[in-house]
Amino acid sequence: MSHTAHIPSHRKPRRSASKLAVRAGVAGGVLSTLAMAGTASATPVEPVTETLEMPVLNLDLGSEVSSAVTTAADNSRAAAVEGELNAQEETARTGAAAEAKKAKEDAQKKLDAEKKAKAEEERKAAAERATRNDGRTSLAGTSTKAAKTTTVDEDGPSTPAATGSAAAIVAFARAQVGKPYVLGSTGPTAYDCSGLVRAAYKQANVSLPRMSQDQSLAGRSVSLSSLQPGDILYWGSKGSAYHVAVYVGGGKFVGAQNPRTGIVERSLSYDRPTGAVRLL
Repeated sequence: MSHTAHIPSHRKPRRSASKLAVRAGVAGGVLSTLAMAGTASATPVEPVTETLEMPVLNLDLGSEVSSAVTTAADNSRAAAVEGELNAQEETARTGAAAEAKKAKEDAQKKLDAEKKAKAEEERKAAAERATRNDGRTSLAGTSTKAAKTTTVDEDGPSTPAATGSAAAIVAFARAQVGKPYVLGSTGPTAYDCSGLVRAAYKQANVSLPRMSQDQSLAGRSVSLSSLQPGDILYWGSKGSAYHVAVYVGGGKFVGAQNPRTGIVERSLSYDRPTGAVRLL
């Protein structure tokens, strides 16, 4: 045996062809990867979109949704009720204003009608007084005459004209024609029926009771067919008369009739009296 047989050789062992091929393939892949990385570094990098997940709340959504729906419904009903109340209030206010306006217009129409009626009544009264004054003869001279004349009674036989105290009563009564009727008045600007008769008889110095009932009992009763100027006419039962007047001759009387006509001279046929009494 050679003494060199146990000395290991210093030469590297040969590599097999298969290993070399593997290494060459790895090197090529690395170089290819590096080349691609270089190319990619030259291309702009697109931004990365990151999706975040929100934390999940563990709530009872069904209960909350039901409560919200109920609240919304209640609010809607309350709003509807309030709207209806406002509409009703506005309607009531408008209706009240319309009624007030109509009432005012009706009141004004009524007032205008009353004024017109009053003016017409005053016009007629003035025309009647003018007619009466035109046809009236003066009694100032005849009241003192003692001579008797005869007048024709429209509702009865001929009666003598007034003389003496009767003439004074008749003259006074006729002088009051046209003055107003006021209940309870005894002159000189206004009279009621018994107030006028009492004032007329004062001209003859005859005192009469104040009330028409008592005046119908004064003196003696006379028939309506034999009346004389100055007699007291009454309406109603004797002792319970509700109206009195003075007979002035010629089938006429003067009396304070009512607030509408005032003191007038009328024919007996206008308002036939119940009876008459005579004091002179």
